[in-house]
Amino acid sequence: MGAPMSAGLFDVAVIGGGVVGCAVLRELSRYRLRLVLLERRSDLAEGVSKGNSGVIHAGFNVRPGSLKARTNAAGLRAIYGLASALGVPHKKTGKLVVAFDEDGRRHLEALRSQGERNGTPGLDIVDAAAIRNLEPEVRGAWALFSSWTGVISPYEFTIALAENAWRNGAEVRLDSGVTAADCRPDRFILETPAGPVSARWVVNCAGLQADEVAGLAGPADFRIRPFKGEYLVLDKAAGDLLRMPVYPVPPRDESSLGIHLTPTTEGPVLLGPSGETAEDKDDARSTRGIMDRLKAEAFRLVPALGRIPVIHAYAGSRPKLDGLAAADGPADFLVAESRRHPRWINLGGIESPGLTAAPALAEHVAGLIGAREDLRPREGFEPGLPGRPRFARLDDADRAARAAADPDWGEMVCRCEHVSRAEVREAVGNPFGARSMDAIKRRTRCGMGRCQGGFCTPRIIGILQAEGLKPEDITKKGGSSRLVFGRIKP
Repeated sequence: MGAPMSAGLFDVAVIGGGVVGCAVLRELSRYRLRLVLLERRSDLAEGVSKGNSGVIHAGFNVRPGSLKARTNAAGLRAIYGLASALGVPHKKTGKLVVAFDEDGRRHLEALRSQGERNGTPGLDIVDAAAIRNLEPEVRGAWALFSSWTGVISPYEFTIALAENAWRNGAEVRLDSGVTAADCRPDRFILETPAGPVSARWVVNCAGLQADEVAGLAGPADFRIRPFKGEYLVLDKAAGDLLRMPVYPVPPRDESSLGIHLTPTTEGPVLLGPSGETAEDKDDARSTRGIMDRLKAEAFRLVPALGRIPVIHAYAGSRPKLDGLAAADGPADFLVAESRRHPRWINLGGIESPGLTAAPALAEHVAGLIGAREDLRPREGFEPGLPGRPRFARLDDADRAARAAADPDWGEMVCRCEHVSRAEVREAVGNPFGARSMDAIKRRTRCGMGRCQGGFCTPRIIGILQAEGLKPEDITKKGGSSRLVFGRIKP
């Protein structure tokens, strides 16, 4: 997928195709290095990165002086410009953290003070009247308003980072989970289903599996504990009632930021996440009790959303560091070379605000490598991606012109999200060859609307058939998640 696979010795192998791994790959592609990213699943952003809220955090919720705080602040300064260069949907929306009583107001004051120590711009405490002016449907007595907070499509950001790195010479190998590592003085030989990969440096960005991957090079220095969060998705009509993320005052135990409401870049509003310790890192089940709780707590903040239909539910897990919490707060990000094997860098516990911090974490990793290597800039580095037009965002004249030149622009595959056949074909033919329903969904929004794929699924199957796939080989998310069973009529 992408450029043909090459053999020989790579300078750096990045393990994990989430937002941090892809950000590291893209940052290192600035330099004259042979790079490869190894992802165990059939697509990028299939793990932690597809199950987060997509919030660009301003940085007032993290402990001053921590790596989280430093990379959050640096990432905030970089991410809006980077998203624009890559053509990724995003908005600087602002954010409200809402309190209902005096105790909550005091907590808001503490958050503002913490944010000021972190260098967070644009923080102000506002009263009920100002809340109504900012968001007429939000209830609360006071709120911390953060003007620099925003939203971004997390999976599109992840994919764009990888595609940009690929355009700058990096390789991306999917279905290539690392199963073993031979750690030699001059190189690491990583075993994958597609064969061994040799690299002088390894950067472990495996998210929930980061401790397991670290353990391939000897006993791991850390352990990951999955922290599950469930979400509900409200129909895009909710976007008319809520323009910015709305959070409650965070729980006292600091285990999460509380159940909040997040408008997405395309209109639907997310309720969640919940927060429960999970035993299974791959547990993505939605549960009735949590669904009811999400609605009760979210609608307390914005009662008007209670009349908007729920169109989808999903869950994801955050990779928390187990047993490494600081005395005065949650555990920090872990970014460090292995004590047993120099040139093997582990990133562990990259939870919130990992999405915002990803560009800065990537620079940090490049700095660790650059302290021991002569990193020479790549001539002709391309910092952005060419624009990718979307039918839903075109005016009538542009739609008509494109349809006249290519009839596929005039054929709707997804009526809910206004996605044309041309856009699906482009996703199928992109550098990483989207072949599953979820891979196409993350690139086009097919199946994300009110009918949740009821109209577009058979049409996408037809397009994939035209690309040479058998119906029985088409999956929802790769692996054994087949859509079609039984006898297929000729």
